[in-house]
Amino acid sequence: MNAKSHLPDITSQNNSLNAQPLQWVGMEGISLPLHVLPLAGEPIHTNAKADVFVSLNKADAKGIHMSRLYLLLNEQLANKPLNGQVLTTLVENMLSSQQGLSLSAKVDLAFELVINKPALLSNQSGFQAYPVAISKTIKNGVINTELSLTIPYSSTCPCSAALSRQALSDAVAEQFTEQQLDKNTLLEWLTSQQGSVATPHSQRSYAYITMSLLGEQLPDLPTLIAQMEQAIGTPVQTAVKREDEQAFAKLNAENLLFCEDAARRLKHALEQNTDICDYHFKVEHQESLHAHNAVVYDQKFA
Repeated sequence: MNAKSHLPDITSQNNSLNAQPLQWVGMEGISLPLHVLPLAGEPIHTNAKADVFVSLNKADAKGIHMSRLYLLLNEQLANKPLNGQVLTTLVENMLSSQQGLSLSAKVDLAFELVINKPALLSNQSGFQAYPVAISKTIKNGVINTELSLTIPYSSTCPCSAALSRQALSDAVAEQFTEQQLDKNTLLEWLTSQQGSVATPHSQRSYAYITMSLLGEQLPDLPTLIAQMEQAIGTPVQTAVKREDEQAFAKLNAENLLFCEDAARRLKHALEQNTDICDYHFKVEHQESLHAHNAVVYDQKFA
């Protein structure tokens, strides 16, 4: 007789005490290598943390078949191209692997997508990591896909910019009392240290976005990230030379942002995206003037 036949399977036994169904049972924090295939460019290799769960609907069952979830995750996702169909197949197989114990299944993935970004003007480029989370759920036969992104950007306070301009205007009026000014003298003063009268305060800011997607397919992640950055207008940079830093300063001056301004720009972009059926987000300006942050929360449906 095969030795395996003597190994006990405790989970197959009935649970005689406290027989109750459970909403989600599974594992968290499973390490998993993934390949993200953008529409343009080379595949992006990343390491993810995966959570896998199924419901335990059979109240008298001792537990789920947990190892089957782990094996399916490795077989179907590890070192494979990530797409919506693969995730749908995975949760369907997770459900069927429980042999009637479960009615729902979900997989959650969290990883950083590292994108090579060009500088604004020079020929430099550098890498930036964007936190991404993807959740695929099947419940009562309905499949849902949720995508979360964290987008960093720069925000310059419009009020601070106006006050800085006023301070510069007052300083020019005090420095040059004559009615007719010599242009070269004025330009020389403005580019000197004396011309740095006041500067508006800026801060690194973040948009934390969660989207419910129509259909099972995933959007092209680098393209979607670029769209969100363009909507806000002031994406953070990687490698920069002096001309890039000056261009970034001009970009901020052209896009002065209260947190409400950034939130409205982001909301407009989300509303225009026909692949998104629902969303909620948080915009956070990590203040340099204050020790607290300026924040906006919003969602599509109240």
